[in-house]
Amino acid sequence: MKVVILAGGKGTRISEESRIKPKPMVEIAGRPILWHIMKIYSAFGYHDFIICCGYKGHMIKEFFTHYYRYQTDSTFNIREGTAISHNSKVEPWRVTLADTGYDTPTAGRILRVRDYIDGDTFMLTYGDGVADVDLVKLLEFHQSHGRAVTITTTQPEGRFGAIKLDEAGIISGFKEKARKDQSWINAGYMVCSRDIFEFLGDGGEMLEAGPFEGLARQGQMAAYRHPGFWSPMDNIHDRDYLQKLWEDGKAPWKVWENAGR
Repeated sequence: MKVVILAGGKGTRISEESRIKPKPMVEIAGRPILWHIMKIYSAFGYHDFIICCGYKGHMIKEFFTHYYRYQTDSTFNIREGTAISHNSKVEPWRVTLADTGYDTPTAGRILRVRDYIDGDTFMLTYGDGVADVDLVKLLEFHQSHGRAVTITTTQPEGRFGAIKLDEAGIISGFKEKARKDQSWINAGYMVCSRDIFEFLGDGGEMLEAGPFEGLARQGQMAAYRHPGFWSPMDNIHDRDYLQKLWEDGKAPWKVWENAGR
């Protein structure tokens, strides 16, 4: 089954990094967050990726062009111009890098890779969020209800406390915002049938606008509730938060370690 990753946006809220690289190439622990996302899928046996490139997409292509060499011990015979590879550590990935346009909305990016998607079902996610979603249970849930699209939903951790105010504006206390008090949001990690293409129109809208609204109106969208970890990387604070989790050995999305990959 193919895994489509939307990696073409500009990432304006993390402009400190995205001025020089596409957002999916912003690094956590010395690896692009895109790599972390692919490792999550690979841990569950999904190795066939379609990356929807756009803004500074050449940097994503350069990363994969040289990835094999970077992950492999090599012996170079400079005089003869030959190279021998040893002890390759590369993952069993097949990666299609598609130029889906500089300003193309997300619906249009999916349309532009339609010809690369075979089979009746494919995975879809954003190139800027990590999670410990059980992809086996996610797929089983999708197959059980027969709708066109399943999105993973979660109640994000409350990183900010709520202030208790009276009518006069006097603070009477503070309260940590619990997850159960948060709204359910779209965390990505979606499963789609090919029926989704009927809702994308000409690709001129963001996926979360017209297409998802149309799917919802026709009862063709279901939510898989994920109670575990999820975090976006929308800004520098998010990046630093994920980096700290990794450095402390508390990165919940590192599911490939348990899978032996």
